[in-house]
Amino acid sequence: MKLIITEKNTTARRISTILSDGKAKPLAKSRNPVYTFDINGDEVHCVGLKGHILKVDFPAQYQQWQDVEPRELIHADIIKVPTNKSLIKSIQTEAKKADEVIIATDFDREGELIGVDAINKIREVRPDVPVKRARFSALTPVEIKRVFAQLDDPYYSLASAGEARQDIDLIWGASLTRFISLASTRLGKNFLSVGRVQSPTLALIVDREKERKAFVPTPFWTLKISCVKGDESFQAVHAKERFPSEEEARKALSHLEKTALVKEIKNTERNVKPPTPFNTTGFLTAAGTLGFTAAKAMNIAENLYMNGYISYPRVDNTVYPPSLDLRSILQELAANPEFSPLCASLLAKDKLTPTRGKKQTTDHPPIHPTASAARSKLSPQEWKIYELVVRRFMATLAGDAVVLSVRADLDCGPEPFIARGSRTAEEGWYKYYPYGRKKEVLLPYLEEGEKVRVDEPPELKKGETQPPPRYSQGKLIEKMEELGLGTKSTRHSIIEGLYGRGYIYGDPITPSETGTAVTEALRKYAGVISSPEMTSALERDMDAIVDGTETQAEVVDKSRDILADVMHLLEKSKEEVATEIRNGIKEDRILGTCPTCGSNLRIVKAKKSKKRFVGCSGYPDCTTTYPLPQTGTIMPTGEVCQDCNSPKVRVVNKGRRPWIFCLDPECPTKKEAKEKKEKAAD
Repeated sequence: MKLIITEKNTTARRISTILSDGKAKPLAKSRNPVYTFDINGDEVHCVGLKGHILKVDFPAQYQQWQDVEPRELIHADIIKVPTNKSLIKSIQTEAKKADEVIIATDFDREGELIGVDAINKIREVRPDVPVKRARFSALTPVEIKRVFAQLDDPYYSLASAGEARQDIDLIWGASLTRFISLASTRLGKNFLSVGRVQSPTLALIVDREKERKAFVPTPFWTLKISCVKGDESFQAVHAKERFPSEEEARKALSHLEKTALVKEIKNTERNVKPPTPFNTTGFLTAAGTLGFTAAKAMNIAENLYMNGYISYPRVDNTVYPPSLDLRSILQELAANPEFSPLCASLLAKDKLTPTRGKKQTTDHPPIHPTASAARSKLSPQEWKIYELVVRRFMATLAGDAVVLSVRADLDCGPEPFIARGSRTAEEGWYKYYPYGRKKEVLLPYLEEGEKVRVDEPPELKKGETQPPPRYSQGKLIEKMEELGLGTKSTRHSIIEGLYGRGYIYGDPITPSETGTAVTEALRKYAGVISSPEMTSALERDMDAIVDGTETQAEVVDKSRDILADVMHLLEKSKEEVATEIRNGIKEDRILGTCPTCGSNLRIVKAKKSKKRFVGCSGYPDCTTTYPLPQTGTIMPTGEVCQDCNSPKVRVVNKGRRPWIFCLDPECPTKKEAKEKKEKAAD
């Protein structure tokens, strides 16, 4: 009997269905199903895990936070603890009957570690059983049948790199989290976390916010005229674009006449290259523009992958390998009437020449569709992500778009103005991927020397230079990749963790006062923690484990030495660190301004019931109070409800979508919502 081990039950079911041509059956009803089928007379059993079957931890004597100095964790032993004993027992029972074990987990560091952990548990009961590896990038019949006919050996060095990451993240996360939480007396479920990748990522967000606060806006004035030719109108802006003073702008305004003379017309043609294939970062950035959080987009992509609709979504590669049959993918997609005409136009080409990105790796191809899906078979959100992947794939095979730009130079009196227009002359890849298309601005046909009417009045407008924008999740992931923070598989979950801890809120992302205080305290007293250089250096060390130039033990020991120096710095400044963080926590308890007296509204805990509510710091002179939900992290948004004038707050609960509401329970908007709900119930 052959035993196949996959990462999840969904994958086990799909692989079994493909290899058995739909004849696989579960052995019995179980929480851990075993699928059975025959291949060429050989019996095959297939079991899906639930991700990691083992986790790393410290021995029991290190578990009590207040009994163990955080420093002791740096060089403590690390043990592997089962996450699901019944599942381990199940694969060991199956392994006792097996003549061969095939690991079919996802092919990356984490997947390889999950597979090797399974191998090690199997070896406890079957030390000599042969083990092979099925390495695939898509759960499609062609791919699965191909890889199971050409099995590899397990990639133990890849698993060692994954295990090194686990060990390092445990050591750094546990020791620093305990130090910060104990120092600031934030224990229990409200503990403060610090992480090797989390902390420098948070520092990026905090630094951007500091830039914004330090930014001094410079005022400027713009001058626009509205021109009319026939029944068409268009806008022209003063050639100076921005006047540094209102006086100068008004002087120009005083010179304007009721007609403008067309002095010169310039037409330019520009080719716009198609986008490159999706890697994880590119995909998450694009999904962000459609309103998806990074974690949600990745979750949906993983479900589409496990159901055979797209390729593996955790990938750095932006170059399709020569082995990828682009034409057959288009032929598959053409089965869907929504994409059929688009596919037909690409299939009509003699040769398909895809675009190429800058990153080329051999682990997996870029993210691409692997099967035709009907809109009716997917949820609306799944369809949006699937369509994004399909259209991106088609765009990478399409031709350039051609954009015609027109610039008209006009004189209104002695003042020079410019009107700009653009239109798409050839759609090229725009036809397949409308997400990248810019809005057209059409100008009427203009000739040099003609005059056009100027509508009254011209527009004189004051503006200000703007601070650098906050990071969106997509832009933050791009920055993390640029700095070597985290990996394609972890970046979205790092950001989600920052939200979960209440260190950040909103999208674009704003740091909370607690997040800012933790960052500034770490930077001031142990700057290396908030530095991307140390973290990216450790990432390179883990790559060296895969290459065989360093060992797991060497890399983990190196990180322990760095951490010991960091801990020494923190211990020297324990009281100062604690004070800074406590001050930040106090600021986060302030939710806004009291609409009654103008004092601060803050989170208060009732002495008897221990329930939290919002009270005014002007008490007892001001008795304004508001109720609060009793679970979740409450954070200020800095916004005020236009209907009731009370501050808006954000509530973050682990595993649930964050929600924003105004504090006043009597707000008219809440009454309207309640009435609608009651009406719907009737």
